[in-house]
Amino acid sequence: MPRQARLDVPGALHHIIVRGNNRADIFTDDQDRARFLQRLGQNIVEAKCSVYAWVLMSNHVHILFRSGRKGLSAVMRKLLTWYAIYYNRRQRRSGHLFENRYKSILCEEERYFLALIRYVHVNPVRAGIVKTLDELDRYPWSGHSAVMGKQTYHWMDTDYVLQQFGTKKRAARKEYRQFVERGLSEGRNEELTGGGLIRSRGGWSQVLSERRRGQKEEADERILGSGDFVDAILTEAEENETRQLKIRRSGRTITAIVQEECLRGQISLEELKKGSRRSTVSAVRARIARRCVDELGLTMAEIARHVGVNTSSVTRAVAKLEKEGMASYAP
Repeated sequence: MPRQARLDVPGALHHIIVRGNNRADIFTDDQDRARFLQRLGQNIVEAKCSVYAWVLMSNHVHILFRSGRKGLSAVMRKLLTWYAIYYNRRQRRSGHLFENRYKSILCEEERYFLALIRYVHVNPVRAGIVKTLDELDRYPWSGHSAVMGKQTYHWMDTDYVLQQFGTKKRAARKEYRQFVERGLSEGRNEELTGGGLIRSRGGWSQVLSERRRGQKEEADERILGSGDFVDAILTEAEENETRQLKIRRSGRTITAIVQEECLRGQISLEELKKGSRRSTVSAVRARIARRCVDELGLTMAEIARHVGVNTSSVTRAVAKLEKEGMASYAP
């Protein structure tokens, strides 16, 4: 069964899960963790996103954040490409570091925001990496320590988290910590780890009960939320897909975009496809990639086959374009 397209809705709350290939470790030591966080923070600031919770485990990462105007991929694509290159060079290895695509779940904030923060932050305790909540308060590789004021990450919006617990920071921290502690005593919340409809409705018993009463709700594996929320998100995604479909049906193809941009940049198709690194050619290649993503909904791998470089090179070209403030380019 083909995998579904990722739901990349700007301004939405996303729970991101990144796993090592074959569940292998993606961090060797604290230097790796620090570099990953440094790059994450840089990308978050550049893309004007907000991070509310995160944790670095040995072989996977959880991040809860609200995407900016450019959407989810503006952060994750650049982060994971950069880190994979860094890690492979440092460890003198080759091959895939991460398992397939990262997983992203678009979340209904009103229902699940606090539960997800707790779920993400207590991972080190559940895994036995730290033994107590006191240790977690100071553990540097979970965002919990930042909410508690023991660590500082300028790119993490701890104020927004604490505002959910009170107007005065000291009292809010106390309420937040008690909330986390209750979660540890209650055990694992399967509602946050199940799939689609089961996850959204609180388990199969609830789903079956509603079905017996003739009730049915929209559900999707990529979304954590009520049926109405799922329906609204899918409608928005469908509208974007419809826009891209109309563009494709109008005759716009990747070949046409390549030809238009080569003409605009005054370079030959031959030079583009031979992988030239000349600055003018690189700029054309980046514009082609950006347009193919926006207008046709193509993947970086599909684009790479038409512009003479590999997928990671296309990804870096787009990242550079966005960093220079040109991502809003319109032909």
